[in-house]
Parts: sequence; structure tokens; C-alpha cells
Amino acid sequence: MRVVIAEDNVLLSGGLELLLQTRGVDVAAVVADGAAFLGAVEEYRPDVSIVDVRLPPGFRDEGIRAALEARRRHPGLPVLVLSQYVEPAYAAELLDGARGGIGYLLKDRVSRIDGFVDALTRVAAGGTALDPEVVARLMARDTVSVLTAREREVLALMAEGADNAAIAARLFVTDNAVHKHVGNIFAKLGLTEPGAGHRRVLAVLAWLNGRPPD
Repeated sequence: MRVVIAEDNVLLSGGLELLLQTRGVDVAAVVADGAAFLGAVEEYRPDVSIVDVRLPPGFRDEGIRAALEARRRHPGLPVLVLSQYVEPAYAAELLDGARGGIGYLLKDRVSRIDGFVDALTRVAAGGTALDPEVVARLMARDTVSVLTAREREVLALMAEGADNAAIAARLFVTDNAVHKHVGNIFAKLGLTEPGAGHRRVLAVLAWLNGRPPD
């Protein structure tokens, strides 16, 4: 797996590089701003990129803008975004009409090494890895009031990237029960399931954020 990192904090970027290299990941480039990130993506065509939301020179949303531009140039490019705070609007921008792997994690998740590497691997494979706090913010909307408490639990785990088997294990129910809950969720939200895996999750989260699925 080839990775490009866009992070201006030298300690964090160095730690990420060392962590990934010890796990056998090829870190092709470590850059500190959006322009350099776009250049690295063009040069190395990574399997997945790790991008900080806020990069020089303004430290506002340069990182997320660069990630969106990279995905515009290379549709489906897997991107895992790191943020210091819960910023659902940025997650929504990535989810809007998204194809390919998408991740949005808080930076403190990096210290949970196994979970972080698992999330990165899932995104590289085209899956989804959304921080539970971001999911909670998105699910705090009135649009999910039609769901039962159990269906909300299932939706939250789906958004975090869990498949049906993992959801069943977490909730101590059968796979068939999870499948039924998923069907009910889509029916109640007025969604036609767009396919297996992360695409259904992206569609639901986009809908919850006020954007109808494509």
C-alpha cells in the first residue's frame, strides 16, 4: 500500500511515517501544504492519502480543499482526512457524491494504532471510516427520528465502516437481523440501496446532511 501524507506538524507527520513504515506501508511522500500534496498525488498515484484539514498558509481549510481537488482530478481517489475537531461540514463535502474510499477521523485516533491502520486499510480498499463523533453529529438531526433506537445503532456502525457481520457481533444479534434493520433504514429514509459496502453508507450520510443521494 502506497501512501502520501499531507501534514504540517512535523512531530505528527514523522510519527505517522514511522508508524506506517513499521507496518510495511510504503510512504511515498510527506508534504506540508496543499500544492505539494497535489503534486505528490500526481507523481506517486498513492493507494490512499492522509490529509490534515488545516494546512499552510491560512490554516483554515486548505487541506480539505486540496483533497477535494485531488479527487476531482482522480475520481475515486481514497482519502483519509484528519482533523483536530469535529467539523461535520467538511465530512459532508467529502461525502457529497463521493466515490472511492473516504475517511474522516479525529487526530487523537492516531494514537490507537491498530484502529488507525485498520481504518486506513479500509479506506484504501474503497471503504469508509468515519469518526464516531462525526457520525453522532450527523445523526443528531431530526431526519433520523423515524428510526428505532436499534436502527440508529445499526446506522451509526454502518457509518463507521462496519459490515453486517461486524455489526451483528457488536450488537449481539444475527446477520439476518442486521440485514433486516438495514433494509428498514433505507425504506424509512426513502433511499434505494445503491449497492453493497460503503456506497450505501455514503448515500445515507449524504441524505442525513441534507443532500439527496445521486
